[in-house]
Amino acid sequence: MIDTHCHIYHEYYDDIDVLLKNIKAAGVDKIIVNGCDMKSNLEVLELVKKNEMVYGAIGFHPTEKHDDIAECIDFLQQHVNDSKIVAIGEIGLDYHYPDYDKKSQIELFKRQLDVAVQNNKPIIVHSRDAIQETFDILSMYRLKGSIHAYSGSIEMANMFTSLGYYIGVGGVCTYTNAKNIVKVIENIDLAYILLETDSPYLPPVPFRGKKNTPEYIPIIAKRISEIKEIDVEEVKEVTTANASRLFDF
Repeated sequence: MIDTHCHIYHEYYDDIDVLLKNIKAAGVDKIIVNGCDMKSNLEVLELVKKNEMVYGAIGFHPTEKHDDIAECIDFLQQHVNDSKIVAIGEIGLDYHYPDYDKKSQIELFKRQLDVAVQNNKPIIVHSRDAIQETFDILSMYRLKGSIHAYSGSIEMANMFTSLGYYIGVGGVCTYTNAKNIVKVIENIDLAYILLETDSPYLPPVPFRGKKNTPEYIPIIAKRISEIKEIDVEEVKEVTTANASRLFDF
């Protein structure tokens, strides 16, 4: 199995070497660690060099503080084709907090999409309270990628998959109040689903309220199998093939 979206940084985990051994023992062969700002992107670049199972995505998150957009784009251009960097992410739009700067977010998002186009890289997209605008912008580009931590409707999910995007499913699908994502899982073809944890955030039941890790990917796969009423081995095989295809493993 592959965790297509996590944040394994030293500030969150005391011993990453031990954590990676535990992840491997849980049946997760690869993880994609996503950067969010300059500091975490640099950590991703170092982490992928040291650990065989770790791959990276570098990008600039819409809610993080980025003093110089040009500097961010220069960094991406310099490192987007580094060994084991498989995507540009975590990028996107987030209109959840009242003090968001819409104009700046859109500029940063589009400029990172331009880098993805220029370098033929998939993207990993964050969209919070901005789903329609995210779709409208992505529809202007010929790209592929993952809509991370998807929480929209089945109708919108079908619109994203029609553009060539996959739907990222994490621990939220185990929550009793997560009706939207359950409906999406029920109705969307497994060929469009990716497994992810968003570690250290959003742990699945029964670990809700604790720190998440990619070790819990099997719990997410099991829940998807229950929702779709199929064998969990099918979920593991198909989602792994999906991730391998998207990220060119």
